[in-house]
Amino acid sequence: MTDFVVETSQLCKSFKSKEALRGLDLRVPVGSIFGFLGRNGAGKTTTIKTLLGLLRSDSGSAQVFGIPATDADSAAGIRRRIGFVAEDKELYPYMTVKQIIRYTRPFFPRWRDDLAQRYLQMFELPPEGKIPDLSKGMRSKLMLLLAISRGAELLILDEPTDGLDPAATEDVLRELVSIAASSGATIFFSSHQLAEVERIADHVGIIDQGRMIVSGSLDDMKLQYQRLQVVFADRADMPARWADGVASVRQEGRMVSILASHNADAIVEQAESIPGAAVERFPVTLKEIFLEHVRSN
Repeated sequence: MTDFVVETSQLCKSFKSKEALRGLDLRVPVGSIFGFLGRNGAGKTTTIKTLLGLLRSDSGSAQVFGIPATDADSAAGIRRRIGFVAEDKELYPYMTVKQIIRYTRPFFPRWRDDLAQRYLQMFELPPEGKIPDLSKGMRSKLMLLLAISRGAELLILDEPTDGLDPAATEDVLRELVSIAASSGATIFFSSHQLAEVERIADHVGIIDQGRMIVSGSLDDMKLQYQRLQVVFADRADMPARWADGVASVRQEGRMVSILASHNADAIVEQAESIPGAAVERFPVTLKEIFLEHVRSN
C-alpha cells in the first residue's frame, strides 16, 4: 500500500504551443486534507482533469490509488472511487435535485443514503427544484452532496465553496474536516480562498507555471517560515548582505521586515550582533508564503 493516494512524476501537458504542466511532481498523502494552490492559469484544473483521466498527458506519469490514471480502462475504475466537484458546477439541466440524486445513486456501490438526506437538509436544497433554477451556490452544494454521498475514498474538489455565503461556507468546511476524520477519506481541493485552506488543510502544494514550487505539511511550512522585524539604531548599521534564508526584505527607514524561508536563527543572530539592533519574531500566514513564492517565480 502506497503512502500517497495521488502521485505524479514529471507530468507534462501542452495545448498547442502553451505548456500547461511542465514536469509536475505531486504527492498527496493518504488521509490528508491537501490544499492545491496557484494563480489562474497555473495548471490546477489541467492537473485535476489528468488525474480523472479526462485529459491525456504528453509525458510523465500520474497515479491514483497506485493505478495509472493515463489508461482509459483504469481511469474509469478510479473515477468510481472518487467524488468530484468541478469548477464550472455543470449538472444535467433537465433534472430536479431529487432526480439527479436518484440517477447518480446506482453508479456507486458505496452510496450513503443517510449522507444524501443529511446534506439535502443541511444545505436546504429543494428536492423538486430544477437544476437551471438553482443559484451557483446551490449547485455547489448539490455537487458536494453528490460527491460526498457516494462514499468516495478520495474527494477532488475544484473551488468547492465558490458561490457560497459565509454561513454555508462554514458548514462545508466543517463537514470536510468531519468526513476526513470519520471516514479516512483523502480530500484534495483547489481554492483561491487562502484563509479557508489555512483553516482546514494539513498539507499544501503551490503550483506556478505548471510546476510544483513548494509542497509539504502546512505545520512544517509555518514552523520553517518566520517574519522578522529588525529595528536598527542607525541606517548605516544595516548589513550589506543578509545570511542565507532571507526570502524577501522590506525596509522603511530604520525598520526592516524580513521573510525568512529557513535559517531564521542565523538571521536573527546576524541582526542581534549589530549594536543597538532590536529583533522580533512573528508567525507567518499561508497567504504570505503563497505570495512570496508566486511573485518570485
